Amino acid sequence: MNPEAFARFVRGVARLPLAVKVWLGVLMAANGVAPLVFLTRREAQVTLVTFLASAALMMILTHVVGFTRLLGLGHLLWVLLLLYLWTRMGGHPAAQPYGAWIRLVMALNAASLVLDARDVVRYLRGDRNEMAPTSP
Repeated sequence: MNPEAFARFVRGVARLPLAVKVWLGVLMAANGVAPLVFLTRREAQVTLVTFLASAALMMILTHVVGFTRLLGLGHLLWVLLLLYLWTRMGGHPAAQPYGAWIRLVMALNAASLVLDARDVVRYLRGDRNEMAPTSP
């Protein structure tokens, strides 16, 4: 991972509005922390690997295009994750913590994908400025 791209990404996130930072924290907790609780389960492993791969993709995008709306492409792998979890949730009742977590991840990631799609469309229509300028 390129250290400068990582630093640029972190600086960009730090300058986002509080509500966006809270939303990102919720996504990180559901996709990157909660799977550690269920790490022996396949769905949790797949979710964690997808989270890490998405983070790496976002660092690459930050390196190439900056902290722009194109970072929404970083969650493209979540489409595959949603399809995978959809096929697996039937064996995990919603009344159990693991089944509830799977459904929560699916709902959060689906909502995030809607926001990401909107951002990518804005980028493709010409909004190529940094989302949160990283220079003073």
